[in-house]
Amino acid sequence: MKISVVIPVYNAEKYVTQAVESALQFEEVYEVILVEDKSPDNALEVCQQLVEKHSRVKLFQHPDKGNHGAGPSRNLGIEKSTGDFIAFLDADDYYLPNRFDAERELFKNPEVEGVYGALGVHYYSEKAKEQYYPIFGDRLTTVYKKHNPKDVFRGQIYMLGSFGLFSIDALTVRREPLMRKMSPRFKTNLRLHQDSEFLIRLSFYLDLYPGILDQAVGMRGVHENNRITKVDSKKIKPASTRVLLWEELDKWASGENMPDDVKLHINRMYRSFKIANAPVLQKWGMILKYGLTDYKSIRSGLYNINFRKYLFN
Repeated sequence: MKISVVIPVYNAEKYVTQAVESALQFEEVYEVILVEDKSPDNALEVCQQLVEKHSRVKLFQHPDKGNHGAGPSRNLGIEKSTGDFIAFLDADDYYLPNRFDAERELFKNPEVEGVYGALGVHYYSEKAKEQYYPIFGDRLTTVYKKHNPKDVFRGQIYMLGSFGLFSIDALTVRREPLMRKMSPRFKTNLRLHQDSEFLIRLSFYLDLYPGILDQAVGMRGVHENNRITKVDSKKIKPASTRVLLWEELDKWASGENMPDDVKLHINRMYRSFKIANAPVLQKWGMILKYGLTDYKSIRSGLYNINFRKYLFN
């Protein structure tokens, strides 16, 4: 196996060294690709030092040296990769020693196009733990049981509590089918939830198999400057970001050959979050409208914990 680990780097000078070294512990990691995204801190200098220190580390920036976000940065890393497999890692997260244990065996089967595992949580400070423990706790981000690859797409779309989630940090894919079957890869117009949108589409195009689900293969680093903290602190309205996510999925699904019930569910989830994001009077007007003409739009939203959370905000 030759694995290319793609790491987008933004405002992560404190953490990126740990991320890189956690990837370099594996012989299978052929290269670590850093894509520096015009960080306001000294992350670029730290990345340059890592390149000088480690022969397997490569550093890239966007052609205009500008800030483009995690999605476009991952796209650039994928384009520059030369390994047979691609894994992802955020610059403030890190791999555990068992990260590729399942992949070593599963990828012996050429039909396996991707493998996903479970992600744990590491709080970098007591302040971060105090603030974000209600969100992440000590729970694994994982799929609750092993599913057939053909069921993964539906499981992620419906997410009624029985399937679970997997993280981009715990995913490894074959490069060839990714490049051949999926374009665009990460959506460039989504600044948040672009990884969720990518994973849903990926599971439609590629056969993804479960790896280690009952223990962490990597750790999500939680600190005061995570992207998720901006959402939670209301600097970004949560429902509005999910409207964009489901709008993108709705546009995509309309042009794909998939069951009508799945397309309809995606459209209803889009409508649900439009309702949750609307001003109060408009919100209740839409609830009344869909309650009379298409109550399943409301029901689809009520199945989703995030919709229920933001409905009355």
